[in-house]
Amino acid sequence: MNIIIIEDEKPAARLLQRKVEKLGLQIKQMLHSVEESLSWFQNNEHPDLIFLDIQLSDGLSFEIFEQIDIKSAVIFTTAYDEYALRAFKLNSIDYLLKPIDEDDLEVAVAKFKARASINTSVSLDFEAIRRMLVNPVERQYKTRFSVKIGHQIKVISIQEVECFFSENKGTYIHTFDNRDYLLDITMEQLENELNPKDFFRINRKYILPLKGIKEIQIHTNSRLKILLSSYKTDEVIVAREKVNDFKNWIG
Repeated sequence: MNIIIIEDEKPAARLLQRKVEKLGLQIKQMLHSVEESLSWFQNNEHPDLIFLDIQLSDGLSFEIFEQIDIKSAVIFTTAYDEYALRAFKLNSIDYLLKPIDEDDLEVAVAKFKARASINTSVSLDFEAIRRMLVNPVERQYKTRFSVKIGHQIKVISIQEVECFFSENKGTYIHTFDNRDYLLDITMEQLENELNPKDFFRINRKYILPLKGIKEIQIHTNSRLKILLSSYKTDEVIVAREKVNDFKNWIG
């Protein structure tokens, strides 16, 4: 069986190779860029299976498929989040989120072997996947949150959010009616689930919606101070390194 890895980082490629070979498969070739991959495909028999990283050192790996008609099965290896991966479920054998879990890898390889045994071909719509990845408008962002209050569950609409903030390793919603609710999520995860058109992370502690900003004031050290409608617990300051991006965001 002819299997190759196209992976941006060589250490990551070698780690994946070891994991694949533990499953009894041999990797024929490891490639690390669009240019290198194009040259290889033009001079070698196309493989049965490609472990494909999306972001390579010199561009997106889709550029390979724009120039060469490749019929190989594909298992994507990617750091993209779950929302952007919807297209993969429809078009590929499987996808693996980095860092790659060995159990997930084993399941993906088993799916490939099952399809190969019955000669089932996979038609990959790389343009559809590209659109899903590079056009954030097509993503589905959070529109509501469920929070636990005692023995009850309360649903909070995104329209009720005045800001998100972190405190004592917890992540909280602060609503326009001046209430705080604890979320079971990190600020990093939360930031990725919010529409960047409507929300901006001004520093490590705060994520603000545009509609929650009451006033913007010039602050010390080239920073900005934000006044919110009801949140008065602490000063809300745009970090100096975020000021330019923030100004672009508010237009």
